[in-house]
Formats: sequence, structure tokens, C-alpha cells
Amino acid sequence: MCGIAGIVNFKSAENMEGVLRSMLGIIRHRGPDSYGIYLDDGIGLASARLSIIDLDTGDQPIHNEDRSIWIVLNGEIFNYPELRDGLENKGHHFYTRSDTEVLVHLYEDLGPEFLGMLNGQFAIALWDTQRKTVLLARDRLGIRPLFYHRDGDRLVFGSEVKALFMDPSVLRRIKWKTISDIFTCWAPVGEETAFEDVYQIPVGHFGLFSRNGLEFKSYWSIDFGNSEEYDRPLSYWVEELNDRLLDATRIRLRSDVPVGAYLSGGLDSTYISTLIKRNFNNALCTFSVGFADSRFDEASFQQKAVESIRTLHKSIRCAEEDIGNV
Repeated sequence: MCGIAGIVNFKSAENMEGVLRSMLGIIRHRGPDSYGIYLDDGIGLASARLSIIDLDTGDQPIHNEDRSIWIVLNGEIFNYPELRDGLENKGHHFYTRSDTEVLVHLYEDLGPEFLGMLNGQFAIALWDTQRKTVLLARDRLGIRPLFYHRDGDRLVFGSEVKALFMDPSVLRRIKWKTISDIFTCWAPVGEETAFEDVYQIPVGHFGLFSRNGLEFKSYWSIDFGNSEEYDRPLSYWVEELNDRLLDATRIRLRSDVPVGAYLSGGLDSTYISTLIKRNFNNALCTFSVGFADSRFDEASFQQKAVESIRTLHKSIRCAEEDIGNV
């Protein structure tokens, strides 16, 4: 994972570099490989990068040819090679091999509609210098987090809430109703967070922040299709599901560094690890966590999976005091 952060201020000039550095410092665990800051009139973008694609030239923030568009990305765009080929055929020029740079050129051609073309998990902050607009977007299912605090014409955002708290203007106040939701539903409901005046970018949405305010729009919702399409034999759906899972696994293995898999011992991770081992990578590394508390420990199931799949496996054992010491 990586970390992104930023400040936008349309109401007054401010020196934001120090706060941005503090924001990066508090989320440095998300991206220890490189750090980057872009500053313009009234805006600052920051990135803490974990290098996966394009280790040499992919540092962020990243810009387009004339530096009129700047972006920071937390996540990975799995179909970026296909998107890049199409953009190069249209005459776009790239200075990196990263998946992030694909996004600025897509935005040049399509505006916010480019989000519908992405296959990936992402949180994006994009600054359009000509329109004086910031686009904040989150992937379809909200795999990557993105939080924000707005005070009129000023916006602060980041991959973790504690990054926002590095800005002295963002107060730390518990929102007790959301705490109740978290204990009931295991997560905040909707855009809420556990803190007053701190919100999440909605899942499957993008927000445009300008001098006219902050406006959210949905770019994706679940398509349940036509019920008549489902009147097919079970064998058809078994093959369809297997093909989709194989393709989803294949494109997630695109990386310039070794890829591993977390093996919990449950059906999902065991099946995905099996797909990788049997179809793509015979030297797959897997990782797991066992617990001293037998109520939560699944180490025996993990070991059975490892013996069956024959991966290069590493595991750790975690006790309550280990969690408390984090």
C-alpha cells in the first residue's frame, strides 16, 4: 500500500509544506520507499510510496506532458498496460513506466469519466491547474481508504485519519454515534468516521472540489442485469466463475517485485493461492498469522493448505500482548 495526503485552500494563502511533511511522516509505514510533494498556488499534494510498478521512475506526484495535471495514487491499476497502449496510439507521451501516469492521460481525454475504465483498487487525488479543480476518487468497493475534512473553501485529505490530525485546524473529537455503528456493524455507516467533521470519500464515487464547493458523483453501481440471463445450467456458471477468477488473479500478479499471498486457512485465500500455484507461479510465497487464543487460531487449517499447495510459507504467532504493544 501507499499513502497520499493533501491540502487545498481557495480562501487564503498558506505555507503548507511543513504540515504536508508531518502528514507524510505519520503515514510513512504505508510507503517507506520514497516521498514526494507538489506545491502550487493554494494546493499541496503528497505521496509516501511503496514501490511495486516501475521502481526507477514511478515516484509521485506525477504529471502530464505540459504539467497542467498532477496526481497522487494509492493503489494499483491492474489493466494499465492495455490502457497505456491505447493512449500511446492516440499520441500521448510517457516519461515513466508506472500505472499512475496512465491516469493523467486518461483524464486529459475523458475527464472524470476515465474512472469507469479502471480495473483496480485505488484512492486518487488529481489537480487540474487550468480548471483549478481537485478530483478525489475511490475505487468501486472502497478497498483503498480516503478521508477528508472540509472547512468552507479549505480541504484536507489523506489515506488515514491521523494524517488529517497533523493539521492543527482539524480537531480531534469523537463522534459517539459512529462509535456505536462500528460496534454494531463492524464499520462506520456511509461517509461517516469515528471523528466529528472527518468523512470518507463515498465508495464508487468521485468528488470535485473547486471555488464553487465540493460535489460528489457516482461513477459505478452494481448492475444486477436481466434475470433472464441467469436461466442457464450450473455448469455454465461454474466455468464462468472460474474464468473470471483466473483473469482477476492473473492481472493482480503484474508487478516489478515478487508477489506473495496471505493464507488465512479459509476457503477464499486457499483457493486463490491454489490458482496462483497451479496456473501462474510455481515459487509462490505465502504468509499467515496464528493466534495464541484458540478461539481465533486457524493455524491448523493454514498448515493443511500449505502441505496441499506446497508454497514457500512463513508464519508468525500473535498473542494479546503483541497486539497491545503495536
